[in-house]
Formats: sequence, C-alpha cells, structure tokens
Amino acid sequence: MNAKTPAQGCSFLLNATGAERIFTPEEFTADQRAFARTAEEFMDKEILPDAERLEHQEDGLMVKKLKKAGEVGLLMIDVPEEYGGLDLDKTTSMLVSEKVATYASFSVSQGAHVGIGMLPLLFFGNEEQKARYIPRMATGEILGAYALTEPGSGSDALGARTVATLVEKDGKRFYRLNGTKMWITNAGFADIFTVFAKVDGEKFTAFLVERTFEGLSTGAEERKMGIKGSSTRMLILEDVMVPEENVLGEIGRGHKIAFNILNYGRFKLGVGVLGGGKKVLEIAINYAKERKQFQTPIVEFGAIRQKIAEMTTSMFALESMSYRVAGYMDDIIGGLDRKAPNYAQKLMDAIEEFTVEDSIMKVFGSEAVDNVIDEAVQIHGGYGFSAEYAVERAYRDSRINRIFEGTNEINRMLIPGYILKKAMKGEIPLFELVARVDGAIAADKAKAPAPSDSGLDLEMFLSEQAKHVLVFTANNAVQKHMADLKDQQELLIALADIAIATYGIDSTLARVHQLQTAGKASPVHLAMARIFVAESYQALQGVAERILPFLAEGDELVAKFAALDKFSFRVPTNLVAAKRVVADYMTENARWPFTA
Repeated sequence: MNAKTPAQGCSFLLNATGAERIFTPEEFTADQRAFARTAEEFMDKEILPDAERLEHQEDGLMVKKLKKAGEVGLLMIDVPEEYGGLDLDKTTSMLVSEKVATYASFSVSQGAHVGIGMLPLLFFGNEEQKARYIPRMATGEILGAYALTEPGSGSDALGARTVATLVEKDGKRFYRLNGTKMWITNAGFADIFTVFAKVDGEKFTAFLVERTFEGLSTGAEERKMGIKGSSTRMLILEDVMVPEENVLGEIGRGHKIAFNILNYGRFKLGVGVLGGGKKVLEIAINYAKERKQFQTPIVEFGAIRQKIAEMTTSMFALESMSYRVAGYMDDIIGGLDRKAPNYAQKLMDAIEEFTVEDSIMKVFGSEAVDNVIDEAVQIHGGYGFSAEYAVERAYRDSRINRIFEGTNEINRMLIPGYILKKAMKGEIPLFELVARVDGAIAADKAKAPAPSDSGLDLEMFLSEQAKHVLVFTANNAVQKHMADLKDQQELLIALADIAIATYGIDSTLARVHQLQTAGKASPVHLAMARIFVAESYQALQGVAERILPFLAEGDELVAKFAALDKFSFRVPTNLVAAKRVVADYMTENARWPFTA
C-alpha cells in the first residue's frame, strides 16, 4: 500500500482499491476521542433524560439546552480562535455531530446553529461582521438560523421571490426585504438569520437579519411528522430594514454561499445519521436479548440475527465512507494559510472538491439509517409501533434526512454531473479510464480469484470490476445523450446508484485492507467487507443491466450486454455464514465496538 497521497475528489475512481491510504476511525487521536466522549456524556446527562419535554417543546427548554452546549464547547468546534472558538479539525467536528445525533431534535437544532446558521458568516463575512456576531454565537449567547427555502422554491433555490430594495432612511442606506421563507429550523428562537433575497428582484444575495429588526415575524410552529422537538416556522419579512453593512458577501453572489453551505451540510449529515443509526442498533440488540418468544430470546433466531448483521454492516460502511472524507478535508484545510486573503475561497474550494463524496454520503447514509431504523421497529414487533419505545420516535425522525440538504433525488443527479464536470476540467482522466475499460472488453474475460477465509482478493477484484461497470455505463450514457444528459433524470439516478455502491465498496475495503495490513483485522471485519462487497456489487450489476436497453437496441444492445458480461461475475460469498459471524459479534458486544 502506498503512502497517503494528496487528497483529491473522486480518487476512488482513479486508484486501485487499497493503493491509497485513507483516514479511518481506528486512527482517531486521543483528543478527538476526548471530544467525542464530552459530546456523548452531554447527550446522556443533559439531553436524553429530557427528550420527552423537548419533544413537547416546553417553553425555553431547547434554548437552555443549546446554551449549555455552548458552555461545554460544543458550539465552537469550527470557530477560529480569534473569535473565541476551538478551531478544531473536521474529523473532530464530525465526531461531535455523530454523538449529538442520538436525539434527532437536538441534533437538528444544534446542527442548524453551528452549521448553516454560523458557517455562512464564518466563510463569507467580513471582519467587522464576524467580530460582531461569531464570538456570541460560539458560546450560545445568540443563536442562528438559515432562511433559504420559500413556499414556491424548494430544490430550485434560485427561484426565490423574496425581494431586497436599496433605500435611504435618516441618511443611512438600507435594504428593504419583503417575502416569506418556510421550513426554517430554529426560527422560533434564533437571534440572527442568514436570509436570501433578490436585490431589485434579480441579484440573488445573502443578508444578516437580526430578530429585533422591525417587520420580521414568524408563523406558528409547524406540525411535523418527526423532529418535533426542533423549532420549524415560517419567517415573514414585511418591509424589514436591513443596514447595508449587513449584506453577506457580494451582491448577486448569494448562490455561491447557498450551494457551498449545502455541500458542507451534506458532508455533516452523512455522519450525523450514523450516530442515530448506531444508537438504534444498540437499542434493537438489547431489546432482542430481553424479548422472548417460545421461551427463547428472539436474538437467538436466525431471522433476527440476519437483520442485526445487515444493520451493522451498513453502518460500518457508512462510517468508512464518512471519515474517509473527513480525513481528506483535514489534509487540505490543514495546509491552508489562514491569514491569506483568499483563505475563505480556498476553504470553499476544499469543500467543493468532495461534492461527489458528500452527496454519496448524504444519499447512502440517509437511506441506510432509514433501513436500520425500519428493521429495529420490525425487531420490536408491535411494540415498535408504540410511542413508549424509542424506535417509534426514531422512525419518524429519520424520514426527514432524505429531504434535508437537497432531496436524495437532487443529490443523485448531482453525482454523475459533478463526475463529468471534473472529467471535462481534466481532473479525472476520463479517456484513460475509458481506454482501460475498452481494453478489458477486448481481452479475454478476467478470472475471479477464489473466495478465501483469510484474505480479500476476491473482494478487491470485484471492486475494480465495479469501477469498470461505472465507467462503461457512464461512457455509454454520454455517447448517447451528450447534448441532453442533464434532462435524462432516470439515467442520472441509475448512474448515481452505481457510483454510490462503488464508493462504498472501495471505502469499506480500503479500511479493512489497512487493518489487515497492520495485523488488526478481525474475522468480523472481514465478514462485513465480504457482505457489503457481495451485495453492493450484485446490486450495481443489476442497475447497469436495467439501463442498457435505454441506451441501445437490437444488435447494438446485444453487443453492449456482451461487453458488460466481461465485468459480470457470480459472487460465491457464503453470505449466511458471514452474517452469522457479524451477528455473533454484535450480540456479544451490544454496543458499537469498532470505534470509540
């Protein structure tokens, strides 16, 4: 295995699996683990005991809890030291997000403040703006919110109709804002809002709007399916006079702020759902140990043990995918000069570099945790449908994650689009990758290694075949729909599913391969890698077969199926046996045993 190479987006397509050293959770430092414990203890002592009161939105309680989080440093992880923050690495920030996610409503409220509430100002504010607000936001003295979505513009953020008009009043220049925002997290108590409006109805721009500004009001709390403890309201702007100095960034450049912040949100959401998934997995295992049917704990039944193994494997894969990206970000950001005048732009470039991986984490994570929680409800049986059990609330809370930070459909369409964008910019050697695939098609079909009890040769081989399938299908899609590919949504979604599976395979294998090289891979690590690779590879093969008839017909389709067959292999992995290994290990440990 090579030494760690410079961080680069989409490197999973460029390097052989295991050739690139990636950051894994086994490498958490003592300081990172200490912050994780602080967050976990805060949740266990301060939040979870009062979860029911928070669910009913007891007046002032969420604000009180957020301010207590500020007291123990959980709101200042990403804040530079000059503004009273801790200025820690992104891995630590993600770890804290993971631990906070054990109660969704608090996680959403805290995340909205430290993420979309504070980061636009941190990344795009001038020195005066940051000095005015950030130190107080870092401690929780004032709380933030982000107001982008409108009743008529959800995924189409630039379709916003809120208007800002430059006016003079008492010798000062103001922007007068009029419009309505909706689904605004923390709206019930936030002190400062990042509001997007169109100057003169055209130039999409961000503004810092204080709650005390005359003309700002909020609607009633939304009656939501889940995350009931969080505040979600409409934000109503009626002739709100915003001082000119509260323009955030440049006039007409609000889209730059909005889209970069959404990228960062996707990055954090993947690991956020991981924390919730791990907690629910623990709850499900403990319940299965206690619940008896036919005088036997249901955890002894093969059907239940299979579910536990599958839930564990998906969370292990998500953990591998997520902290890989955290490591990338820390590599790049750690090398930036914070005092350079273009630091903010370089920081945004670092975040954008991993747009593909961020969207993959968001989509895979939100859907994987949905499945974990769904299976936890199933393990509880009828009790899972009762509000007296934690999995009922988790089931409702989880559903929003497939909508947050851009719907999963939007994110799926972004994935192939950004891969092709990087290829057109020369950042991905597309022609080289296509030539490699064409060479494999022209040659005799490769022979798959035999499965092994001690190694991962078969899985490494399948990982490379998965990459060939992705390049093959993407190349055929481009050839057929070069001019209108962006309009072929079904095709883009299919390509995204292949890319998601490929990145998951590569990340999971890279992690286990590193453990194996260091002599630290256990039988359960190998079992999870085999399970995830086998099932993900079979799934992406099915997707590729389904979309080829959309790309060709007749003899041409026959030829394309024959080409795809060069990368198609029956996977002889004994999944039943592998899942038993994982289930045995997890039922023995009950808690997540792989990282701190």
